[in-house]
Amino acid sequence: MANSAHPSWAPYDKPVWGSDVMADALRRLDLPYIALNPGSSFRGLHDSLVNYAGDEMQMIECPHEKIAVALAHGYAKASGRAMGVLLHDLVGLLQGTMGVYYAYIDRAPVLVLGGSGPADHERRRPYIDWIHSANVQGQAVREYTKWDHEPRSIESVPGVLARAYRIATTAPAGPTYVALDAGLQEDPVAEPVPVDHVGALAAAPAPVAPEPAALRALARELCAAKQPVMVLAYPGRDPDSFGHLVDLAELVGIGAIDTHWRLNFPTRHPLCVSDTDAIDEADCVLFVDVKDMVKPTHRTDRLARRTVSRLAPDCRVLSIGFGDLGTSSWSEDYAQQIPADHAVVADTAVALPLLLEECRTLLTGDDERRTTERAAWIRRLTEVHENAWAGWAQQAADVAGETPVATAQLATAVWNVVREHDWVLTAGTAAEWALRLWDFDAPHRHPGKQLGTAAQIGISLGVALAHKGTGRLVVDLQPDGDLMFDVGALWVASRYRLPLLVVMYNNRAYYNDWEHQEKLAAQRGTPVERAHIGMAISDPAPDFATIATGFGWHAEGPVTDPSAVEDAVRRAAAHVLETGGPALVDVVCQPK
Repeated sequence: MANSAHPSWAPYDKPVWGSDVMADALRRLDLPYIALNPGSSFRGLHDSLVNYAGDEMQMIECPHEKIAVALAHGYAKASGRAMGVLLHDLVGLLQGTMGVYYAYIDRAPVLVLGGSGPADHERRRPYIDWIHSANVQGQAVREYTKWDHEPRSIESVPGVLARAYRIATTAPAGPTYVALDAGLQEDPVAEPVPVDHVGALAAAPAPVAPEPAALRALARELCAAKQPVMVLAYPGRDPDSFGHLVDLAELVGIGAIDTHWRLNFPTRHPLCVSDTDAIDEADCVLFVDVKDMVKPTHRTDRLARRTVSRLAPDCRVLSIGFGDLGTSSWSEDYAQQIPADHAVVADTAVALPLLLEECRTLLTGDDERRTTERAAWIRRLTEVHENAWAGWAQQAADVAGETPVATAQLATAVWNVVREHDWVLTAGTAAEWALRLWDFDAPHRHPGKQLGTAAQIGISLGVALAHKGTGRLVVDLQPDGDLMFDVGALWVASRYRLPLLVVMYNNRAYYNDWEHQEKLAAQRGTPVERAHIGMAISDPAPDFATIATGFGWHAEGPVTDPSAVEDAVRRAAAHVLETGGPALVDVVCQPK
């Protein structure tokens, strides 16, 4: 492929430098993109990717290393494919660590690459190469990557890259890190280095299947339950699970509580009872690919930091998923466990169809009493679902005219626009109101909710990149506090013409923490009116529309009139769909 900047130039056809061998190995991994913030420690690989590989793997230039990793994280969630990230030696790696950690806890496959050294001290420039080098560079992220390595010879590079890719994409997926020595990159190639085997070495193995007897025992317990509910976390990483879980729920009569770490179940299905008290009535709970069993099954006193179980004392507990596979001895993202009566370790991508068949066999010829009991529980779940949705609609209607704009009104106005298109919601849910008011009817609608502040805009860029060219309208309900961390990320969407509609959920505060301070002040008797100190994003309030315009976006705002939100969003959506480029609407919202 010729470089567009040099139409008369063509890439050479065999490797000359060590970095050419690295580029050849990466090409065989079929990486669609490589995100990076430029760095001299991978200048050799950079040149080879541009000139030897002929831009075959498009570079996505980012203003910060964390944004580069977050973009790859979002792309992996939305597409199911891993992409590469390049981080400049030690300091670039340290800048990107927060993105690497988020990808790790969210089970996102990311191949993180970095320049290092040179390991040969005689080849180092004084001062700069020394302060940017570490004895074992991967140590900085070893506790929250699945694997890291620093190959010591050019001959070992293809095998190391293949292994890193395979480990990253083998479920439970996650980031891996490979440091590529600057000296190896820039050394001439003396002898040919084989790379044809890289694709075969990089192929992920077959998924972990359930032990048949254990799965059968779990199925019997599930089918015997009178009022079963399932809690869903990560099975939706496989799009087919969306349909399998619906079939299982309808066959057995199971209420579905989606935690939305991935989109696992259609929100308007009558057996969807997320964000309700249905768990309190269950006599059996099935956890499907869940790490944190406590949050969806307990009530939490945030001030006292105490939890109380909502499960009935005799409630049976079943679990199917990865269990302790991939558990870190450092990060405690595995959370607190609940003892399970039946626990099956398996990849739900393969286990759910098998569980469905087991249940179908067990329920064939079921007696009239069990059929009647199941029908009664389905009616009860449907009632809970309809009451919840009617209540949320009424709450949204009650606050429709309030100023600043109520969060429910923001979600309503955006929904009135996006429902007319094939849409995708990136990460933020506007304090869950999108999940309560929108119809998530297909697995591609939402790759999973946000993880925390300083993650959302980067992940949203990756989701938009994954859907570029599909004609879909990609929507980011973007908190202002999150964007303040990474406002330079807006340039990426403009530079690469990403079809991203950002609607600011702008409460001009880091309100999650503000609310904590209000509650603590009330408990301690300190002035609640002083809770805003160190929390407000005001004086001055950022003008996000002006900022976005400066980065080449179509932008409007700040919008303060609730009746004007829908029209502004409609104009912005039209711009995205007509031009393929990004647009932003800044809406000033209530804190809560």
